[in-house]
Amino acid sequence: MPDPYTIFLTERAETHLRALTSYARRMIIDSLEIHLSHQPSHRSRRIKEMRPNPVAGWELRLGDYRVLYDVVDQRRVVQVQVIGKKVGDRLIVQGEEYSAHESDRPERGQGEP
Repeated sequence: MPDPYTIFLTERAETHLRALTSYARRMIIDSLEIHLSHQPSHRSRRIKEMRPNPVAGWELRLGDYRVLYDVVDQRRVVQVQVIGKKVGDRLIVQGEEYSAHESDRPERGQGEP
């Protein structure tokens, strides 16, 4: 079995994590190890490849929480970029709506049903 991936949280992601409850922090940290240490780019019900955007290539779904991350296969590294809570169709990061990961989508009302 190959070596596990190293999971690295960017400073921004660490800030996002600190803004959550202790329960949410623990659940997310445990889930990162469980779901991303061996096959971080293997699509599943929890792991989704994102549309091209300037933030991250992958999304880990953990109930109401979302972790946006990149994978560097050559170095076996997972770089966590954003951690937030999904509320309806919005991603809330540190109490504010986060939409930078949707930059390839048309503005609401322009080409969306």
